[in-house]
Amino acid sequence: MVYLDHHATTPLDPRVLAAMMPYFTGKFGNAASRSHQFGWEAEQAVEEARKQVARLVGAAPREIIFTSGATESDNLAIKGVAEACGPDVHVIACAIEHKAVLDACRSLEQRGARVTRLPVSPDGLVDPGAVEAAIGPRTVLVSIMYANNEVGTIQPVAEIGRVCRERGVAFHCDGAQAVGKVPVNVDAAHIDLLSISAHKMYGPKGVGALYVRRRDPPLRLTAQMDGGGHERGMRSGTLNVPGIVGLGEACAICGREMEHESARLGRLRDRLRAKLEAELEEVSVNGSMEHRLPHNLNMSFAYVEAESLMMGMSGVAVSSGSACTSAAAARMEPSYVLKAMGLADDRAHSSIRFSLGRFNTEEEVDYAAARAIETVNNLRELSPLYDMAKGGQWFK
Repeated sequence: MVYLDHHATTPLDPRVLAAMMPYFTGKFGNAASRSHQFGWEAEQAVEEARKQVARLVGAAPREIIFTSGATESDNLAIKGVAEACGPDVHVIACAIEHKAVLDACRSLEQRGARVTRLPVSPDGLVDPGAVEAAIGPRTVLVSIMYANNEVGTIQPVAEIGRVCRERGVAFHCDGAQAVGKVPVNVDAAHIDLLSISAHKMYGPKGVGALYVRRRDPPLRLTAQMDGGGHERGMRSGTLNVPGIVGLGEACAICGREMEHESARLGRLRDRLRAKLEAELEEVSVNGSMEHRLPHNLNMSFAYVEAESLMMGMSGVAVSSGSACTSAAAARMEPSYVLKAMGLADDRAHSSIRFSLGRFNTEEEVDYAAARAIETVNNLRELSPLYDMAKGGQWFK
């Protein structure tokens, strides 16, 4: 199998596993145990990981709160700010946010909050001017993802953050797809809260972090989990020491290798795109190519159903959208991200997401391209619509 679904999850880097292993066996202590060596070793490992995460995003270690992943971090950020600000609050998000953000906002609405969902351009970008226009006297939070998990578009977060900072509104970013892939600096982008996930950057599943600004002035959050006051009272529960160590090591590796890795993945992505466009007509890229993650390629193949294309590409793992959406929703519905960008149902239904990763090779990309080209051609031969279009006036 050739794995090209790295937006869904990434394989564990062997170097990360090596860093984690001692904390499954000999160094098994509870990081909250302050009376003996076992607890001290665990606490020391957690604090070192906190520094590694903070260093990657330009934060202070005390501003990093460990969670079970980006979904929990999103919920803690959004609900935590809203609840800390009292009833009758207003929250702004955008239409192509991850379900963790959209569902958290829907939960707030059920409790009486008002939520504005901003549209995006056909390229999948949010207009900072629209954010500014939507801010009102009861706006307490703007939540705009750093990079989209389906089409890979990178939002103008620094401009949006500047607007929020000037208006005194907290700015949250779901950074799950961006951190470790592109440079992220919370101060430069005026980000107040940033959600991070280990398994999107070659770390373990089930662990993540939330950056919470603690300066000028510190941001107030209401905890969403009670019971012991762990993580400065923001997230109670026994810490997952091996997972946290893995997250820290994954961040350290990304910090050292991101520039080279991103350049290499960008070349592989462009190689894949060029091969598909050279051999197939009626294909198009979804989302901005200028403002895009280097490893993402979301393409539509006219007259081909994405589900049939994926089934036909034996030996290649790709997807038609978010793994979280696929797990919870009917597969026949087109991607809400592509629909929000203005794509018609037929084009949305024909879209495939290729997402490359650290261990992919040129040979694997060439194999995936060949399988996609072969499958698209086979499916189009069976398509009455394609036959009509080719014999009619649709192709030039």
